[in-house]
Amino acid sequence: MSLNSVVIAGAGHAGVQVAVSLRQEGFAGRIALVNDEPWLPYQRPPLSKAFLLGKIDATAMQFRSDAYYAEQRIGLVADRGAAIDRQNRRLLLASGEALDYDHLVLATGAHNRPLNVPGAELAGVFGVKTRRDAETIAPLLKTAKRVVVIGAGFIGLEFAAVAAADGAAVEVLELGERPMARAVSLHMSALFRTAHESWGVHFNFRSGVSEIEGDNGRAVAVITSDGRRLPADLVVYGIGVIPNVSLALEAGLDIDNGIRVNSSLLSSDPNISALGDVAAFPCVQNGEQLTRLESVQNAVDQGKLIAARLMGKPAPYSALPWFWTDQGTLKLQIAGLARCADNHVTLGDPAARQVSVLCFRGEQLLAVESCGRVGDHMAARKILSRPPALTPSIATAPGFDLKEWEAANR
Repeated sequence: MSLNSVVIAGAGHAGVQVAVSLRQEGFAGRIALVNDEPWLPYQRPPLSKAFLLGKIDATAMQFRSDAYYAEQRIGLVADRGAAIDRQNRRLLLASGEALDYDHLVLATGAHNRPLNVPGAELAGVFGVKTRRDAETIAPLLKTAKRVVVIGAGFIGLEFAAVAAADGAAVEVLELGERPMARAVSLHMSALFRTAHESWGVHFNFRSGVSEIEGDNGRAVAVITSDGRRLPADLVVYGIGVIPNVSLALEAGLDIDNGIRVNSSLLSSDPNISALGDVAAFPCVQNGEQLTRLESVQNAVDQGKLIAARLMGKPAPYSALPWFWTDQGTLKLQIAGLARCADNHVTLGDPAARQVSVLCFRGEQLLAVESCGRVGDHMAARKILSRPPALTPSIATAPGFDLKEWEAANR
């Protein structure tokens, strides 16, 4: 079948990258990019930090200008996908219109896991996922004296650091026993806990939420699962996300913690691809297990791969995952996936908050977490992408330097 029309449902990092890469690959047909927000497609990572702090404005967050989409003949469709007619290859839109496709790309992303407690619907309670969320929160943050953050993952801690920098008293509630427990090692978790506490953030571990107390329709306090009352002018939660699979599910595509795709990012329908936060793919770095990754790197690399495949250059997806988070004055960068790590080697100076943690499983290096050591992060991405293998015995040798070892073993 000739490829004349590609429809992309979703205009985040993943969807925009597919459109841009298709043109870069020489695709001359029609591209329709379905965007369910009322502004040009934009980057989301700044929403919980730089945008809230006023360091960048909405225009600076845009991927591309309006003129770029026009010049590249990428049709921006201000609508939302409502259903997929697989037999006739059409994406039905919420407005009642329909877009014919030769190939459909689902880049529908994910939505915040809801806070299912009494009072969650009160004014002053927010998740941070969209530009509208951040624009609503920003002015409230300027006047909030007491802020409660629910969840000590990346988003929660990014916001906690912003609120503390603005002078608010910040309480963080976390069901687990340490910050970012699902994402980082004990060593890195301890470093970030100490940093946040030095900024005035107070942690409440092994603490859930039983209720949000309101007054005249506005949140005024959070009641913890152990009965404590934490006064709050503003409540922000970040307790994970849920992939937006409804379009795919209703169309009969295979679902498994996301839209199930093969190593080429094709769904169970050969005319439909999926990528980014919504796609569960066989991850090379996770033993080929179906994996969903929520990162800019993953969205961008998968977008490039799908565009290349559609232009006759198929390849399995094997890009090394990497992640980052900016919290206060600290930047954490992670290369690889540290799942099932059982041995850790720490490099650097924890007192100066310049540390890299090498995460091993047996003799195999799985991931490297770096705070304030950008050179280590760049070296780690190269080391994890090719042999020779770095082992714990090498990493613990006196005078070992990750950057120097990578340079000497290229």
